[in-house]
Amino acid sequence: MAHPIDTTTTRASDKGLPTLVSELWELVQRYAKQETLDPLKSLGRYLAYGVAGAVLLAIGLVLLGLAALRAIQVETAPHLTGNWSWVPYLAVILGAVVLSAILARSIGAEKRRVDRERAQLRPGRG
Repeated sequence: MAHPIDTTTTRASDKGLPTLVSELWELVQRYAKQETLDPLKSLGRYLAYGVAGAVLLAIGLVLLGLAALRAIQVETAPHLTGNWSWVPYLAVILGAVVLSAILARSIGAEKRRVDRERAQLRPGRG
């Protein structure tokens, strides 16, 4: 059985062309704002916190490296002087490289874990 047509709603033909065009323009503007500007604003906040955190982490790690250098120099004062004065610098540089490698590896750790789990769930793999 056919459904009766609902005549209580406003038809597009009841509105004038200028009204339809202005409504369409408002709809397009709202959609563009919702789908582009709002996500960009939230991305901007996310990026700002990330940059601020990276700057603070970099400053803290530099100060930590200087503290480690000074501690090594003071604690090994009679032994690592003269021709051996470069050893504390090498130790701090190696420590910074190792710490950087650990931090860089942890950046993609979650993605690698998810990829491994997905590979294990695929049929025929094992």
